[in-house]
Amino acid sequence: MQKPDTDIPSKATTESVKLPTKPPAKRVVKTPAKQSTSKAISKAKGAVSKPAKSDNSTAKNTSQSGLTSDEASRLLEKNGPNAMPDTNINPLRSALEKFWAPVPWMLEAAIVLELVLGKYVEAAIIGALLVFNAALGLFQESRAQATLTALKSRLALNASVRRDGVWKIILAAELVPGDVVKLSLGSVVAADVHITGGEVLLDQSMLTGESVPIEAGAGVQTFAGALVRRGEAVAEVTATGTRTKFGHTAELVRTAHVVSSQQKAVLRVVRNLAAFNSVVTVALAAYAYYLKIPLVEIIPLVLTAVLASIPVALPATFTLAAALGARALAKRGVLPTRLSAVDEAGTTDVLCADKTGTLTQNALTVTTVHPMPGFDESHVLALAALASAEGGQDPVDAAIRAAASSKGVSDAPKLVKFESFDPAKKMSEATATDSTGATQRIVKGAFAVVVGLAQRSPTATATANELEAQGFRVLAVAAGPQTAMKLVGLIALSDPPRSDSAALVTELHELGIRTVMVTGDAPATATIVAHRVGLDGAVCPPGPIPDSVHPEQFAVFAGVLPEDKYKLVQAFQKGGHVVGMCGDGANDAPALRQAQIGIAVSTATDVAKSAAGMVLTEPGLAGIVAAVKEGRITFQRIQTYTLNSIVKKIVTVLFLIAGLIMTGHAILTPLLMVIVMVAGDFLAMSLTTDNVRPSPTPNAWRIGNLTMAGAAMSICLLAFCTGVLAVGKFGMNLGMEALRTLAFVVLVFGSQATIYAIRERRHLWASSRPSLWLVASSITDIGIASILAIGGIAMTSLPAPVVAGTLAAAAVFAFVLDLLKVPVFARLGLAERTHDRHLAHAGMGKTEAIPMTEPGAAQPKASDSKLDAKAEPETKPESKLEDKAAAPTDLTPQLVKRVHQLYEDLGRKDVQAVEELEKAERERSKNEPDQ
Repeated sequence: MQKPDTDIPSKATTESVKLPTKPPAKRVVKTPAKQSTSKAISKAKGAVSKPAKSDNSTAKNTSQSGLTSDEASRLLEKNGPNAMPDTNINPLRSALEKFWAPVPWMLEAAIVLELVLGKYVEAAIIGALLVFNAALGLFQESRAQATLTALKSRLALNASVRRDGVWKIILAAELVPGDVVKLSLGSVVAADVHITGGEVLLDQSMLTGESVPIEAGAGVQTFAGALVRRGEAVAEVTATGTRTKFGHTAELVRTAHVVSSQQKAVLRVVRNLAAFNSVVTVALAAYAYYLKIPLVEIIPLVLTAVLASIPVALPATFTLAAALGARALAKRGVLPTRLSAVDEAGTTDVLCADKTGTLTQNALTVTTVHPMPGFDESHVLALAALASAEGGQDPVDAAIRAAASSKGVSDAPKLVKFESFDPAKKMSEATATDSTGATQRIVKGAFAVVVGLAQRSPTATATANELEAQGFRVLAVAAGPQTAMKLVGLIALSDPPRSDSAALVTELHELGIRTVMVTGDAPATATIVAHRVGLDGAVCPPGPIPDSVHPEQFAVFAGVLPEDKYKLVQAFQKGGHVVGMCGDGANDAPALRQAQIGIAVSTATDVAKSAAGMVLTEPGLAGIVAAVKEGRITFQRIQTYTLNSIVKKIVTVLFLIAGLIMTGHAILTPLLMVIVMVAGDFLAMSLTTDNVRPSPTPNAWRIGNLTMAGAAMSICLLAFCTGVLAVGKFGMNLGMEALRTLAFVVLVFGSQATIYAIRERRHLWASSRPSLWLVASSITDIGIASILAIGGIAMTSLPAPVVAGTLAAAAVFAFVLDLLKVPVFARLGLAERTHDRHLAHAGMGKTEAIPMTEPGAAQPKASDSKLDAKAEPETKPESKLEDKAAAPTDLTPQLVKRVHQLYEDLGRKDVQAVEELEKAERERSKNEPDQ
């Protein structure tokens, strides 16, 4: 079989029956006014019509055979890599910016105030703390940037290039002027190129701002950053790196900060606290004025209250927590494209899993070839190979070409023209001439599509159904004159499930995540694979996705177009679910972007990677499971830090009022407040490294409940601090300056006790061991406070026994607070309850866990029944049973066991009904061979 000429493009990326979709062109070309379309085309022509002149003589003289490796090396050394220069902010400018923000302004105001009051030592200490604050923030940001840079390097774009006469896949950064490259469906144009053959539909919206895609053929110039929406072409590189016209827009790895749902929730809490503390500060100033306190004392008091209201380490804490999560995921083969994706993974309760490469091995091989009468296996494969791309990355084409190469055919037609796989048509085709010179049209694609183009075969439908029932992916091949094509044969490809898929699906169920299969394959094939990996449930009927579909209705969505994936995500989101969507094709990008967490699988195109929040570097579900667990761990750490911030901000301001009432003076100075902020807030950042257990169910922010829990803990801590202060004043008769030192010490020690009491939702003795960083920061915090207090540095000294006694009292307070914490958290729905964990594991395997409603909490959507729509009459009694099970007092092991049995029985009936229906369909097909 002859190879196609080099100027005939061949498909390189995502041809697969599972990725059919209408190209975006059919959606975006719908312009209401003819004039606007003309303007768009005119504008786009300005971007693509004039070929750029290469400044390299070698490039000008390059033939379609491409460069040699030696030529490419010389050009790469001369022109540099095909990448944009580093645009990071100058380190000096970044450092100076740390002194120009609300928090530094407060510290700088405190320095000016201390200088005005003649307290030069205090001003110097605050100045040192200001520098420390800036240095620490700069250090954390640099660590996060280093993490993102490392992830970005692993998400580098690839390019299909012809070197030394053969097609190769190389990093786009290694392209040089003169290279011959292939532009394939779903790829990003990696450099400025001049198209020499083939036709493609280019989306240049990121270059021109115009949403109308452009048809581009031989002689057209296009630029780095354009997206290939349809077709395939061969092009010659004319400019790379900084020499490209629109190089800056080709950056697809989004490292820009995106505010996640967690950050929005926490920032809302801080905003509310700031409003509350503002009111308290005004009341504090009014009361001080009422007591006839001098203005020189009121100003520091107000400044202290303002400082107490500022969440100093909040931005750095979010960055650090997300960066640590991203780094942990990178080690597991999961690359977040933005830090906020780590947060979102913990809230996901529905996963739409792709079949090929995620649930299966993505190792397609031709298992069976069924020739029609008049043809043999060799000719079927030879014709199919002509309609398959050469030198691409598509597993279907690669499998067919590999099978055809092992069975040579001497009289194979000669390829004249090849048209790459069109997801809208679900097929690829070729034009060839046979030995007699006659022209033949050859098509390869989905059986349902190809069989409609050819003459009817009495046995083809029954054979295809039989192969699909065995779990094979079936393609049909037809050939002949345009008006009289014949079905040549059927090709069955197998992609067996991964060995770990069933266990990982079960683990996702145990984590409270409803997993559904979304695939473009035939329902029969998808059902068999789903059954093998533990997704036993109903199959969504073929056709448009219903607007009101729910994930618990179906376990499999087969024959799905990429545009249907977008609708499916929207439908699930309307039901209140947080959706994770897997995808790999260019037309999966809208669904990946619409989902709260878009997941580009290991075989994804560049466009899919650019739209996704996470990119898997290894096939299978293991990376998704790791992302969910790491996301929930990050959530628990951030939630603990948030709760700790709520407690400290409320207590500190109210403690100033309590101290003012008790002593008639400001109980803390701005200097002491700054030390408390730095020693407390920044060292509390070690919570981002704490050892916590991921929650057994998807996370959700309950702002009202979290605030109420913080208020309850604040009352306890305020009572402790006020009590110690009262002992110091009335029991020990300490002077005002000594009382200020005691107030500083009790705030530091009490805050540390609170951290260990609230770091997990269960009792102290049942919690996980704190991390070494957390323990080290606590020792540092306590040590600094003790040294300053006993040594009289920046404050009046206190006797060592007083400091030690306060520390012992704080330790006792931690256990008392722990006893009060558990019922409060349970009442507000923040505690992990034993029966929640029991239910999370009781309904697994082939059934789902029963969702439990927590007081004041949103109902989790993931752990729902697998009953299909046909079993709706039987679902209602189950719903009543779930309502009864929601009360903890009614929950017994016998009830759980009985519910589990009922779900298994119903699931068994559903599977049996599906099998009987498929059997009836096969019998009908045999009786009606012409259909």
